[in-house]
Amino acid sequence: MLKEHNIEFEYREYKKNPLTLEELQEMLATLGEPANSLLRKREKAYKELGLKGNEDDATLLPLFVQHPALMQRPIFVHNGKAVLGRPVERLLDVT
Repeated sequence: MLKEHNIEFEYREYKKNPLTLEELQEMLATLGEPANSLLRKREKAYKELGLKGNEDDATLLPLFVQHPALMQRPIFVHNGKAVLGRPVERLLDVT
């Protein structure tokens, strides 16, 4: 969809190249949402780690580094703005 709208982007394979803690902190600040709003509650690690969904950023961000599949995606960061692409059409909100 971004290509169709001639919007340049860089795709990052989150499992092969997970975000660092610092990158996650910066992304959340840009997104303006708490980490728990990005939790994938149906993810296997969510149950295995005994998460409840109300954990704070300090608890969740290191877990996102260790278990990147816990975080919803895609997240598009562009021109100093960020948005969770659910639904995918929201990606156009930051262009």
